[in-house]
Amino acid sequence: MRAVLYETFQTLPTVATLPDPTPSSTGVVVKVEATGLCRSDWHGWMGHDPDIRLPHVPGHELAGTISAVGRDVKTLKPGDRVTVPFVSGCGHCPECAAGHQQICDNQVQPGFTCWGSFAEYVALEFADLNVVKLPETMSFDTAAALGCRFVTSFSAVIDKGRCAPGEWVAVHGCGGVGLSAIMIAAAMGAQVIAVDLTDEKLALAKALGATAIINASGGVKVANAIRELTGGGAHLSIDALGHSATAMNSVRSLRKRGRHVQVGLMLAEHARAPLPMDRIIAYELEIKGTHGMQAHRYPDMLRMIEHGVLKPERLVARTIPLSEAPAALAAMDRFEGTGITIIRP
Repeated sequence: MRAVLYETFQTLPTVATLPDPTPSSTGVVVKVEATGLCRSDWHGWMGHDPDIRLPHVPGHELAGTISAVGRDVKTLKPGDRVTVPFVSGCGHCPECAAGHQQICDNQVQPGFTCWGSFAEYVALEFADLNVVKLPETMSFDTAAALGCRFVTSFSAVIDKGRCAPGEWVAVHGCGGVGLSAIMIAAAMGAQVIAVDLTDEKLALAKALGATAIINASGGVKVANAIRELTGGGAHLSIDALGHSATAMNSVRSLRKRGRHVQVGLMLAEHARAPLPMDRIIAYELEIKGTHGMQAHRYPDMLRMIEHGVLKPERLVARTIPLSEAPAALAAMDRFEGTGITIIRP
């Protein structure tokens, strides 16, 4: 198979010919029809993820068709159109038993703990528990756009953030994660404030349902602006970027008893970001992280998509062939363009 491969961190990957994967007894192999290009892949390529062992094939937001199944797989067959959460639970640990496969003690993550989907084929583990069948009407590009960004935002806004109609929701960062969160919060009836540094991304945020926008460039005091707009602060605020400054702004923009959800990865120099603990205590704020979404939560989201309440296809900005993926991966630190890039292997 053809796949994107890097043998050292921070060195431009190549497109190489590698052996086709075979399924484990409980796994499947998927012919990849579309896969998303995510900033998490860039973090992995930079060497920020300790799970990655070189040489490595990145990619974790995927959709395709099952080409082979392991001998113990019971609910899936070749030809099924599928996707998968970026975390696959083992099904045996206490977290899986409690339904929290997204924080499984023995989790498998394609593109991180094992080779990923920037390839013609990818092997997935614990398939019966984790692989999600797609509606026949859903395109592979749309399914790949669900990836980690849309489903993580769905969990952040609805499950962790408990977003309610009429509430003020601030979203810091209008990349794929932030735009997903804006669309979902708006669909839930919230009043959404989008924060970013570029007018182009803020215009798209407005088109996707943001009530108000704030351009944070030029020394704008974001938290003050949000508190003024909302008459006291956001009920729910989401750091969709993953930066010390946006995390701080998110917490400081909350009203009393508000809820902050950290969605953007906090890695490298941001892993130990400072937070205003005095305000967290005095305002009785909630601080939550989110690490993706379990396969058993997909049906509610898929129904909203099938009914047209959510339209993740609007987030797809461009599609590229596998040959352009190495350069696109290396360029992700520049935050160029809007929306989600889909690779078609």
